[in-house]
Amino acid sequence: MIVLDTDVLIEIFDKESEKAERAFSHIDESGEDIFITSINLHEILYGLKKSNNPTEEVLKLPVLDYTKRDARTASALELKAERKGKPTRRTNAMIAAVTVNNAGKLYTFDKSHFEPLESEGLKLFRPD
Repeated sequence: MIVLDTDVLIEIFDKESEKAERAFSHIDESGEDIFITSINLHEILYGLKKSNNPTEEVLKLPVLDYTKRDARTASALELKAERKGKPTRRTNAMIAAVTVNNAGKLYTFDKSHFEPLESEGLKLFRPD
């Protein structure tokens, strides 16, 4: 299972993006199912609505909801990263928690935001 981060979604919804073409190719080659989290859904819907772009396509993607279990995991991930001197954004910890708890791999272009969480069980989708 591959969980798409918001930055990947932004590229996918940019019809002129070359990064999107490569992302689609990597996802297709993996043969894995793709999902987004409810946190990513919020972020991409906000951006699409703010720029008056249609939102129907993103609503077709399967969504992993943020649960109580994810909240516990996210708070632990955020605290551990902070204590290691590598603080992470709260939403990144939340996305990582959903991905970890669903045994997925996160596909992001902003690897530096998530690499500190790999030592805590987050797996990143690394097609290159």
